[in-house]
Amino acid sequence: MHENTEFVLSRDLEAIQIPSGNKTTIPAGTPGVITQTLGGSYTVATYQGLARVSENDLDALGLEKAAGAADSSPASGAEAGPVDEKAVWAQLRQCYDPEIPVNIVDLGLVYDCQLTQKPEGGSKVEVKMTLTAPGCGMGPAIAHDAQSKILSIDGVEEADVQLVWDPPWNQNMISEAGRMKLGMV
Repeated sequence: MHENTEFVLSRDLEAIQIPSGNKTTIPAGTPGVITQTLGGSYTVATYQGLARVSENDLDALGLEKAAGAADSSPASGAEAGPVDEKAVWAQLRQCYDPEIPVNIVDLGLVYDCQLTQKPEGGSKVEVKMTLTAPGCGMGPAIAHDAQSKILSIDGVEEADVQLVWDPPWNQNMISEAGRMKLGMV
């Protein structure tokens, strides 16, 4: 949607450096270009390098949030019915590595997804995922993005996303759809 759009920051902007995962502030007046717009986050390139920017900070890029964009605040799910596992997988497909234009499910990064009905109501979702490289500093940011998206599902009261390293990820874990997106077929 906004990929390859140039910008000049209208205000200081908090972002996450790629690939280190360190928080940074990019000063107002910094020029740059949006390189990826997937899953509600934006990858931008500036003189500081690549950074991930939240959809909530689009105004600093001179953009507006798309009309009808989903509110990512957690819903009160105690009144909601059972959570459909398909809904969890759909939300996980909205999470992207900021350097790779393929979602974490099709990259083969999600190893396990378990739903448990809580006695007091609502569901707990536990996800085990990995990264393409153990040294990737973006792991906590990607896991937090997955957790936030899962918590936005009606009926989900708790979400635990764990980074695991066994088995080690390899390219054979990429789905057919992911391979096509990456031109590997």
